[in-house]
Amino acid sequence: MSLAIVHSRAKLGISAPPVTVEVHLANGMPSLTLVGLPETAVRESKDRVRSALQNARLDFPSLKRITINLAPADLPKEGGRFDLAIALGMLAASGQIPADCLAHCECLGELALSGDLRPVQGVLPAALACRDAGRTLVLPRANAAEAALVRGVNIIAADHLLELCEHLRGEREIVPIPSGSIPEAEQGLADLAEVQGQAQAKRALIVAASGGHNLLLFGPPGTGKTLLASRLPGILPPLSEDEALEVAAVQSVCNQGPLQRWPLRPFRAPHHSASAAALVGGGSQPRPGEISRAHNGVLFLDEFPEFDRKVLEMLREPMESGVIHIARARETLSFPARFQLIAAMNPCPCGYQGDPSGRCRCTPEQIQRYRSKLSGPLLDRIDLHLAMHNEPFSMAGKHRGVPDSQTVRIQVQKARALQQDRQGCLNAHIDLAGLRDHCALEEEDAQWLEKAIDRLGLSHRASHRALKVARTLADLEPSVTLARRHLAEALQYRQLDRRADV
Repeated sequence: MSLAIVHSRAKLGISAPPVTVEVHLANGMPSLTLVGLPETAVRESKDRVRSALQNARLDFPSLKRITINLAPADLPKEGGRFDLAIALGMLAASGQIPADCLAHCECLGELALSGDLRPVQGVLPAALACRDAGRTLVLPRANAAEAALVRGVNIIAADHLLELCEHLRGEREIVPIPSGSIPEAEQGLADLAEVQGQAQAKRALIVAASGGHNLLLFGPPGTGKTLLASRLPGILPPLSEDEALEVAAVQSVCNQGPLQRWPLRPFRAPHHSASAAALVGGGSQPRPGEISRAHNGVLFLDEFPEFDRKVLEMLREPMESGVIHIARARETLSFPARFQLIAAMNPCPCGYQGDPSGRCRCTPEQIQRYRSKLSGPLLDRIDLHLAMHNEPFSMAGKHRGVPDSQTVRIQVQKARALQQDRQGCLNAHIDLAGLRDHCALEEEDAQWLEKAIDRLGLSHRASHRALKVARTLADLEPSVTLARRHLAEALQYRQLDRRADV
């Protein structure tokens, strides 16, 4: 009787919970049993492991009763990522490799019938967990570059099962992969200077970028709403190392490839026909949605009212908390969702309300029905609402004096650095205690703001959002205290949730 234990990592969620692979060999009727809620791909690993061991000139204990337990038993197991752990467990249980060499290792990888190691998804969350636990990560060489993004993790990568066994037996050393290699950011982002006119909209975009605020642009077709939104990634600072690893972990679980646009901030722009599961995550086997793929980046929703209202209402909780919880019968998963929302919409169904040409023929009832797709609680959570209008057409190209993205990015970085030094987060994420500490007003300005909020009919949440925007406007100058000019400009950006008679 012999027992071997090998540790692996499940791909469930982002946190990569540990899975123990126990292989038990006993005398009796020859058989191979796999238990622990394995799905089809995991159950088929028995045949892959058998062929891989035989083709690698290793002994398969076919005359023993083999029991493979994937613990914990109540966690569903999926994919081929447990092949390597199962194979090494069988080799350790049969004495072909020393069992103690696996005591501090986490193993994941899919086996080909020839014994080659094939890449799997979700390697980066496993690498982060191994670094935090002080364990060695054993994986296919094709996944090594992804795992090496994590600084401080010990990585052993191999191309073939036999190569790995020789290393574990001390016959041939595999040199550990150097970790912490961060590739350079891609260039070629769209420049803000290419956008003609729309000075107020550019100002709102800079304010949104500086404080991490949500922004809603509305106006007739062709005014540059989508064009401006596409320039936002160019004025945002690059991700820090920790932020980039969080983004890459989500991309790894989604099988996007974590090296995409590294370390630039994500920019996701789903179509308005996206379902709730596609936008916020879910499915029978829950996966991150667009809001999680936009974590630490931008979620751009064009044609905002064309999204299903039920789908839009699901954004309210993650916009506040920065995380999305998906509950299923057997488990509850949490995915990160700290995104910056940029939305664009037309003012009416035809899009031309207020146009000087007078081409709009929408009735007040149609306009009300169109705008009612955006609920009050959702608009409350959007910091800036800005109306855009058509401006005179010009073929002149770039205008002198218009700042380019590189110049604006430096300004945005300085404002964000002030916020991080002062309160440890961006202004958009300040809590109520932070509002009292960092957005304090003079008595006269506080009374003026109270009267303005009462006249505009803003909610308490909208009032707090306006204060956060005012704090960002002060940081852009920079100014230590909030002045009335900052408050007045911040209130000008609340154009859709104010009283209709104002």
